Amino acid sequence: YPFMRSLMESPFPAPGKTIKVKTFLPGAGNEVIELRRPMDSRLEHVDFECLFRCLSVRQIIRIFASLLLERRVIFVADKLSTLSSCSHAVVALLYPFSWQHTFIPVLPASMIDIVCCPTPFLVGLLSSSLPKLKELPVEEVGAGARIMDDEDTLLPRKLQAALEQALERKNELINQDSDSDSDDECNTLNGLVSEVFIRFFVETIGHYSLFLTQNEKGERAFQREAFRKSVASKSIRRFLEVFMESQMFAGFIQDRELRKCRAKGLFEQRVEQYLEELPDTEQSGVNKFLRGLGNKMKFLHKKN
Repeated sequence: YPFMRSLMESPFPAPGKTIKVKTFLPGAGNEVIELRRPMDSRLEHVDFECLFRCLSVRQIIRIFASLLLERRVIFVADKLSTLSSCSHAVVALLYPFSWQHTFIPVLPASMIDIVCCPTPFLVGLLSSSLPKLKELPVEEVGAGARIMDDEDTLLPRKLQAALEQALERKNELINQDSDSDSDDECNTLNGLVSEVFIRFFVETIGHYSLFLTQNEKGERAFQREAFRKSVASKSIRRFLEVFMESQMFAGFIQDRELRKCRAKGLFEQRVEQYLEELPDTEQSGVNKFLRGLGNKMKFLHKKN
């Protein structure tokens, strides 16, 4: 009771900040407990470990590509917890974007007809529903690991290779970063995986803020064509042609157009650092991606 009372009376900490709570433990006397709120709380309930345990790196990247292009994806597993963990984990990979369509981590068997819907969705089904699923007229839906044949060509080739290499080397990168002066939160699977996919978006759309212009009324407008044409890489331009038509991208840009002040999140911090690096165009592809990722890991939860 004294601990709960002390906790209730403490101010709610800002991201990355710590509060001290006094408590009394029988036999140990008074004790001060420090509670730290994570800098990036969106990952608090995300379990990337389960995702990597169930799927290969290549499968995860294929699913990521399918979701970016707002396709229909069905996860099939034996356990409810696996379905829930993996579904939430792949949605977290889309940050700073949000999945705008039907999202049902565990779809009840009585609602299985939803998979016949022609609109994008991400749903999870228990293995016991698989026979019924196979009877339904489901077209072009990636069920479990059985997915369409073009997933390997959806993402820019060099960035896809960089994603794969960084994720295959995740344990090595985590251990490497644990030797640095960064906070403990950087040295986790969640921290690394988050940074890897953020780096993908930084490399593809990190220059978006340069194409948000303001008119005489003070309204912001996004210069779509100028934004896309400003990209030197043909494969990234081709990817953007498709991705810019998605509701995810439209929602992201609309949010930035309507904001009265600039967005302040982890993605914006990485974009700022990326724009400072832009003049340095000597490196490209996998090495640039990995080097950029390595530099950013040190900043993940650094205190200002």
